[in-house]
Amino acid sequence: MSESSAKAVEAVADAASAAASPGNWRRAGIAGAAIGVVAAGAAAGVAIERLTVGRGMRKKARLALDSAGPYGALRGTPGKAYADDGTELYYEVDDIEPEAGLGPRKRRLFGRKAPAPVTVVFCHGYCLNQDSWHFQRAALRGVVRTVHWDQRSHGRSGRNPAQAEGRVPVTIDQLGRDLKAVLDAAVPKGPIVLVGHSMGGMTMMALAAHYPELIRERVVGVALIGTSSGRLGEVNFGLPVAGVNAIRRVLPGVLRALGQQAELVERGRRATADLFAGIIKRYSFATRDIDPAVARFAERMIEGTPIDVVAEFYPAFTEHDKTEALVHFAGLPVLVLAGTKDLVTPSEHSEAIADLLPDAELVLVPDSGHLVMLEHPEVVMDRLADLLTRAGAVPAGATVGGYGSTSSTAQPG
Repeated sequence: MSESSAKAVEAVADAASAAASPGNWRRAGIAGAAIGVVAAGAAAGVAIERLTVGRGMRKKARLALDSAGPYGALRGTPGKAYADDGTELYYEVDDIEPEAGLGPRKRRLFGRKAPAPVTVVFCHGYCLNQDSWHFQRAALRGVVRTVHWDQRSHGRSGRNPAQAEGRVPVTIDQLGRDLKAVLDAAVPKGPIVLVGHSMGGMTMMALAAHYPELIRERVVGVALIGTSSGRLGEVNFGLPVAGVNAIRRVLPGVLRALGQQAELVERGRRATADLFAGIIKRYSFATRDIDPAVARFAERMIEGTPIDVVAEFYPAFTEHDKTEALVHFAGLPVLVLAGTKDLVTPSEHSEAIADLLPDAELVLVPDSGHLVMLEHPEVVMDRLADLLTRAGAVPAGATVGGYGSTSSTAQPG
């Protein structure tokens, strides 16, 4: 970003700060949107696309992708757990099919022996839901027992009134206790492999900090994907120093202001769907020819997170520091994986985690952004299958191939 763009960020930030005062909700919404565009560094590309493709055509394209895209359609046996503050947490279980029912594809993937009685628990990231693991769920479906759950206030899980009213803040520690509640309900016994992306990985670290005995006695493998153990307040999101400092100065206040007028802001988000789609794509993917249906799938998940939920979770990340909890994963089979072009949790954070877990496998995926499990599912599934082999969840020699290239020329599924 140029020096003039950096100054523009600061100017927009100052405008947003002023707009976020009572009585200026509309201006706050506009300023918040402007911050997003400039901060994403995508304003020029978005503007060019809007000049060359009509709004009606773009709307029809979104509807076509929504109707044709199969992503997020997998469902399992539903269940409910209850957090220590009473919040209802939704999860789904995909159980193991009898060995006789394994088709040739799954035999090639995992061999002929029945897998060990291990449950793989997937934890999703901020502003997503359990469906973000679509490709990995499809590859493991019916072969290994898996649990997919929605973090509080996300997906089908409930929202605590005290947090919705701003009386109790959301913390990563609370998310760790939520995960414990889900494990108690969905996996009351047997070995566990924990898989977490972004906020989901932080949730697993909080679990380890609060329940080290559970990690020691039952966890047999860990995958930390596109996540961080702390120092997220230093992330620059691809901005120059001046720009990111301006954003940090006003963003919490702007989010609080927008969160207090959620209905108005949601109407604004719908009206500016094209603009937000460009921002979401910028921060989710690095591959230029990402399958439009996959990009739209990610967009729907993020759009589905209400602005007030976005606002109430945001402060938890700057306070997150679970570096000391990583010691509880030492000695376990651990996969640490990140995209080299991740602007949200840069790959340097994964490298820092791997430095503290020297026996972990560190995988940096070239040309990949934050949603690496959707952008390069074949790479993620290949390394995850190897982790499951090392953890004893699948037979030795298991391989993965062809499970979901997401280039624009690929077929869905």
